[in-house]
Amino acid sequence: MSETASRWATRLRRLARTVAAAISECNDATRLMTERANAPDRYVFHPRKAPDTYAEFLFLTSGPLAHEPSARARAEPKAHH
Repeated sequence: MSETASRWATRLRRLARTVAAAISECNDATRLMTERANAPDRYVFHPRKAPDTYAEFLFLTSGPLAHEPSARARAEPKAHH
């Protein structure tokens, strides 16, 4: 492979990684927005108010909970897939 072809291949790989990272970020944002839009506490009159009963508490926490990465995962630099 010539030097010029090698440079183009490197640039294409870098571009592909950048596009893949952008798509991944968009997928994560879409998933998060969907979870928040469908959260049960979005449909109550006072969503920031503490629940009055245990049953109300169970209803408000019945939806999917957001996954928090571990401290180790947050400390590591984000790798591009």
